[in-house]
Amino acid sequence: MSFRSPIIEEEEFPQHTGGAEEANFKNQLPDNCVEYLLFFIDPQVDIRKQLAQIEIVRKSAIELATTLTKDYIWQKEEFNLTLKNENGLLYLHGITDYSDAVEDEWLIVYILRELSKSHPNLWIRVFDTDGEFLLVEAANVLPRWLNPEIDNNRAWINKGNLLLIPVKDGEGLRARHLELPDAVQVIKTKRDALAHSGFVEAEAFYRLEKYPRQISESLHHSLITIPRKLAYILHSLPKSVAPAVEEFYLRDPIALKRVISPTQPLAFPPEDLITVSVRFSKVLFAQLRSQRFDAPPSWSEVLRKAQKEAPSGEADTIMARLDIGMKLTCGFEMLAAKAEKSKSRVVRELAIELEDLSEDGNEALPSDEDIKAWTDHDRDDSEAWMDINYQDFEKELDGKRENASSNSKSGFGDANTQSDLRKIVSRFEAFLNDDSAGMDGAELDEMDYDDDDDDEFDEDSEYEDKEVSFDEEEFAKMMREMMGLPSTGPSTNTAKKAATQPKTPVIDEEDEEIQKLTTEFEAELNQFGALKLDPVEKHTRLKDVTQKEGESSLTDIKEEEENSDDEVDIDYNLAKNLLESFKSQAGMAGPTGNLLGMMGFQLPRDEEDENEKEDEETGHGSAKWKGKARA
Repeated sequence: MSFRSPIIEEEEFPQHTGGAEEANFKNQLPDNCVEYLLFFIDPQVDIRKQLAQIEIVRKSAIELATTLTKDYIWQKEEFNLTLKNENGLLYLHGITDYSDAVEDEWLIVYILRELSKSHPNLWIRVFDTDGEFLLVEAANVLPRWLNPEIDNNRAWINKGNLLLIPVKDGEGLRARHLELPDAVQVIKTKRDALAHSGFVEAEAFYRLEKYPRQISESLHHSLITIPRKLAYILHSLPKSVAPAVEEFYLRDPIALKRVISPTQPLAFPPEDLITVSVRFSKVLFAQLRSQRFDAPPSWSEVLRKAQKEAPSGEADTIMARLDIGMKLTCGFEMLAAKAEKSKSRVVRELAIELEDLSEDGNEALPSDEDIKAWTDHDRDDSEAWMDINYQDFEKELDGKRENASSNSKSGFGDANTQSDLRKIVSRFEAFLNDDSAGMDGAELDEMDYDDDDDDEFDEDSEYEDKEVSFDEEEFAKMMREMMGLPSTGPSTNTAKKAATQPKTPVIDEEDEEIQKLTTEFEAELNQFGALKLDPVEKHTRLKDVTQKEGESSLTDIKEEEENSDDEVDIDYNLAKNLLESFKSQAGMAGPTGNLLGMMGFQLPRDEEDENEKEDEETGHGSAKWKGKARA
């Protein structure tokens, strides 16, 4: 039951939000997603021909993506396009969730850029959760008028180039926040006004230089030990490894029930195991390899038997392959439990394959000879890319890599990692060596300042009373005269005022009284030496030896006051503190004893205190015996 009034609830929880806020909420992308819009813009083409051209572009994009990613394994979702009609705009739209694989995002950018080269009237906009990530890559060379506040819908890809819609054109200043229909209208009517910078384009597309070579280099083949049934599934559906690894990587107790249950039948029981090469992406393999996973009951005996029967020199390799195979099999086991209701096409195909195998039985499974005929059935790539050599890493940072030839394989990581690292270091050095930056650090554009504050400041300055305004030089001159210091020459402002005011101002009675008080105050300070800035030599005074104890004089008090500022013997205090700390240890181990022992010092035990303690204990003991004797 709520005791809050309806009025308060309506104020704090409004039923209707503004149109702009609602649109921003709808357009907000989930995390790790990239969105891309493809427009066919030709003012001379009507709507029917435009629809036909868009369909041609869609087929061309799907064909290009299929050709480039034939053997590629997407982390979560593939490149996709659907026709969309919104706000009077007809275009192709796609969203891809790349999860932890950022390379999937840049592969999509590469596909879109290559597609734009074959379609001159194709205009593409691509962005992700962070916004215009292409402009983020080129942040070091962006023009001063472009900042994250106004970059929305301004970056477009056309004919392989990156074009920017400027803020200003021939008609003057445009709106800061450019909406998508307005951006499309600018491209239709004022295509020549778009700005193109080779530096911005080179920085934005820097990661695309390694494509299409990067598509094959991002894959990893590894020999693992898995059931024959799973080997058949992976050979038929090689891209199903991605959802299986994700299912294992993000497992929860509910999903693990199917794996750890001793009574529930398994879709991939650990029997008829074979060692075969499986194709992963490097991200998927790293996720699978880095996970710690206790063997379920169905795999415990298999691992124990393999450990016992493995040859001495190959035990580590055999157990590593079996461990990876166990993790992947458990991932497929959890994936098979919900394959029929999945939204993924690959996972639904997995459910169909399992249903066919249940009907055909083990006779449909491949034999050892069939497996040997598969392509790359025994390929086992090196895992050196997962190792980090910190010495090579330091050399890369310092730019002192040995064997700098292009054919050399030494160094930190692969060639792409080395190139990215050198670029990061070069950008950082350029930032540090930027002489154009002022003493205040980052420079702001004029548009970053708030004009309202400037207007208020100007209004205040207009109504300011000029006669009572504060003059720093006059105040400094008065203070120097009051302190008895020689006054400096007449300032520029004073000279200007004297030139503009030829007549001597009349001195009021209040001014005369103030000057009189100032003169008296200055004379009193000079009398007691408060204004004497020159240091007076201190004469050391020796204490009279014949002075009796307990007597004190004014001279001794002054001497103590003068000597109170003398330096303290730091070495004496240090030794005193060390000894007191050592004494408080009472012969036990402590910080002071350990520290001095490391420095080679061995302090003697405090015999005097020990003797006193023994005497006290003896005294107490004798008293006790006396008490007993009396009793």
